[in-house]
Amino acid sequence: MRQSGAISELIEALRCLPGVGPKTAQRMTLHLLQRDRNAAGRLSDALRRALDQVGLCGQCRTLTEHALCEHCANPDRDRSLLCVVESPAEVFAISRSTAYKGLFFVLNGRLSPLDGIGPEELGLNVLENRLREDGVAELILATNTTVEGEATAHYLSDMAGRHGVRTTRIAHGIPFGGELEYVDGATLSHAFDGRKDF
Repeated sequence: MRQSGAISELIEALRCLPGVGPKTAQRMTLHLLQRDRNAAGRLSDALRRALDQVGLCGQCRTLTEHALCEHCANPDRDRSLLCVVESPAEVFAISRSTAYKGLFFVLNGRLSPLDGIGPEELGLNVLENRLREDGVAELILATNTTVEGEATAHYLSDMAGRHGVRTTRIAHGIPFGGELEYVDGATLSHAFDGRKDF
């Protein structure tokens, strides 16, 4: 059944979400309109409020409702440690899963000249000012291990080096509980290259 008007518009709008194809978007639309109109209203209100109130932290560029996010505003965080990640999702993951007590810088992307994403789009001028002025002793690179993520890491390492800031890279390799026979060759090679004393 081909939909038109408001139903079709809502289906297309939901398709902007990651992993949501046409059938899933249609199923969500029909559920919200047919079975749970109250939830649809709450979703609409929450989305509007978030669009109106959420922006980027003035210091680290993560999503926040305030001028500074909870990490940057917390005086107990170690300001000598600065972890660079590609997205706010990684800030949540690191905060939830580790004992890391330093600060973050969120690129909101990665260097990709073919897509028109250069240093300016990632706010690297803001990062360079922090390396120059904020007493950062260690820059922790937590970019993804894609080609673009690795290129971004090398660029950031060079930038930190110009300011005498130590650069480290989070470890990559065999997942905890993983079995070697099921690990791909590139991951296994990277794990061997990054081995440490036991």
